[in-house]
Amino acid sequence: MTYHRPLRPAIRNVSRRNFLAGAGAGSLVLSVGLPVWAQEKKFAGAGMPNGLREDVKIFVAIADDGTVTITCHRSEMGQGIRTSLPMVVADELEADWAKVKVAQAPGDEARFGNQDTDGSRSMRHHFMTLRRMGAAARAMLIQAAATSWGVPAQQVEAVNHELVHRASNRKIGYGAVAKAAAALPVPGNVKLKDPAQFRYIGKGQIGLIDGMDITTGRAGFGIDTRLDGMLYAVVARPPVYGGKVASFDAAEAMKVKGVLKVVQLDTTPPPSEFGPLGGVAVVASNTWAAIKGREALKITWDNGANAAYSSDSYKAALEASVRKPGKVVRNQGDAEAALASAAKRIEAEYYVPHLAQAPMEPPAAVVRVRDGACEAWACTQSPQAARIRLAKFLGIPAEKVTVHVTMLGGGFGRKSKPDYVVEAGLLSKAMDGAPVKVTWTREDDLRNGFLHTVTMQRLEAGLDASGKLVAWRHRSAFPSIASLFAPNVKVPFAIELGMGLVNLPFDIPNIRAETPEAESHARIGWYRSVANIQHAFAIQSFVTEIAQALGKDPKDYLLELIGPARKINPTSVGDVWNHGEDPAVYQIDTGRLRGVIEAVAKGANWGRSMAKGHGLGIAAHYSFVSYIAVVAEVQADDKGGISIPRIDIAIDCGPQINPERIRAQMEGGVIMGVSNAMLSELTFKDGRVVQSNYDGYEVARMDSAPREVHVHLVPASDYTLPLGGVGEPGVPPVGPALANAIAAATGKRIRQLPMRRRLAG
Repeated sequence: MTYHRPLRPAIRNVSRRNFLAGAGAGSLVLSVGLPVWAQEKKFAGAGMPNGLREDVKIFVAIADDGTVTITCHRSEMGQGIRTSLPMVVADELEADWAKVKVAQAPGDEARFGNQDTDGSRSMRHHFMTLRRMGAAARAMLIQAAATSWGVPAQQVEAVNHELVHRASNRKIGYGAVAKAAAALPVPGNVKLKDPAQFRYIGKGQIGLIDGMDITTGRAGFGIDTRLDGMLYAVVARPPVYGGKVASFDAAEAMKVKGVLKVVQLDTTPPPSEFGPLGGVAVVASNTWAAIKGREALKITWDNGANAAYSSDSYKAALEASVRKPGKVVRNQGDAEAALASAAKRIEAEYYVPHLAQAPMEPPAAVVRVRDGACEAWACTQSPQAARIRLAKFLGIPAEKVTVHVTMLGGGFGRKSKPDYVVEAGLLSKAMDGAPVKVTWTREDDLRNGFLHTVTMQRLEAGLDASGKLVAWRHRSAFPSIASLFAPNVKVPFAIELGMGLVNLPFDIPNIRAETPEAESHARIGWYRSVANIQHAFAIQSFVTEIAQALGKDPKDYLLELIGPARKINPTSVGDVWNHGEDPAVYQIDTGRLRGVIEAVAKGANWGRSMAKGHGLGIAAHYSFVSYIAVVAEVQADDKGGISIPRIDIAIDCGPQINPERIRAQMEGGVIMGVSNAMLSELTFKDGRVVQSNYDGYEVARMDSAPREVHVHLVPASDYTLPLGGVGEPGVPPVGPALANAIAAATGKRIRQLPMRRRLAG
């Protein structure tokens, strides 16, 4: 991997009021709304969810000194979005990156549009809008300079933060014409750069703009927020989902030095959506006093309907469920008849436990409620959701709520749910408007979070007398995310079906997918890659199992099942969601899936001779409208231990806007995939989470991480291809590639995660 010295613009977080005040003082301010999705089909990355208008208001301001301030409306949690989004604007603006500043947008959906930083969609949904924004600002600057010189605008060009009239050899800086440009109308039609003229897009030469602040401790995360007069709180929440306080005694807690007040919070009963779990809060002059006060509380809990939830018994129930027919969600051909008449049948069951996002920074928020208004500072992936829920629970209009977005020390989906922000708001109100910071400890985050669902799957394959796969049946049972929002939900909803289950891209004549019932007993939320994790693990493991049973090379057999290059309309196989994209624009392209398999196989030197105890495994998956393939190499020792010398990962995400960030996301996806596959597991007993910290809920550390990760970027032919996602799709194929490699190295097929536990057994 080649690293380039990063160009670093200045960074600042400014309030909406101060930003607009400064921008209005004679500088250029540009607001560009996003056009209707249907008008954007011809542009790369322009497919909007469900054909709805996404009214994104992203501002560009140019001050008299030439400083360009670009507002980022998405949350930064390590993925580099505060670099990549402004970078696109700056490129079309022909701005000098060293003269660019980045401001963070507060939560305001009416003004900025959807601000949910999830679904690997920030760049693919806004790339063309950002380009037009920069191009429009450039055109206004050009026109202002042309007018001042008395020449046609066609004779003026923008070059690296200057306006140039080559005929007269005149130049002028952006700041000198900013006031005049501000008086011009925003052009409706703009000329975009030819991609050959890009300075930043596709180059990968801009480092993470927050990198220096992060590494030197200057970056401001949610947990770092400090306000004058701020109080500190922790909450004792019900240990069982749906439980509530029966009674409590706060006498001993109030004796702890620094404890100021003990407040009971109401429980949001299931389905709880994003509401707080309730419990008993301890408010103090510092976080340590609040924690010690919480330890001194005496609480009797009414554990409610989920008190008997146990991972062992629930796993057995899921096993029984997938061994019976479920709701049919895809039915191509006649899989039942083909299985019944098959010359040979292969079957297997796969289990994935609950997983927790477990970001390095647990949830934290500060809220101040006073004078009928609310102001919050939070490490949130969804400031608009926080704003709406604060208004709801505090009983004030949403326009009276301001949510400032700090940086996030990881998120992975957990920080899309603003229950912790609402807790801080309720406690500020209880403390007569004083700002209150609510901090979740690591134990709180693991025991009271929104978990990745637990899953059991059963796959059956039917082969004819020649060994050709003619029937495929897949049953997948898991508690649905929809259980957060509606009662008695026992089967997945459309979004989860379109994550590797119904949109299987194999060239098999008879395919049947079913979803047996599974009742939820915990808060199920989205987690990086969501249901793609379990479906990729089962399907890609099963493919290699079939290949081994037939004596075929797993890579060759995977390509055989995918079949010839063709395009599949997702709706034709039952995927009505398609990651929120227009199925006419974003079809499943099996040629691109084949391409990443070939690329990763070449990069990893697939088929090379392996030493004893070493094995290679391969897997591929389509998710978030991108194509990923992984080859894992493992080494087994004579004591049952497994190390990972190398993992190769290839991605085809269409045009590569910021290759450096794509590489980083693939590397991070590999590490998270290793954690999921080898180490991580959250279990329940008597309705309560058993694990409490990283000693029990393990994530990959240096000794368990791959020694080498090689990222292979499959180039797009041009910028007319639709953009794919990057943040999430790297995770799902890692688990099955490791399982397949372990089977190759040891002869032991592991179908239950985490695998290290099964290896030890």
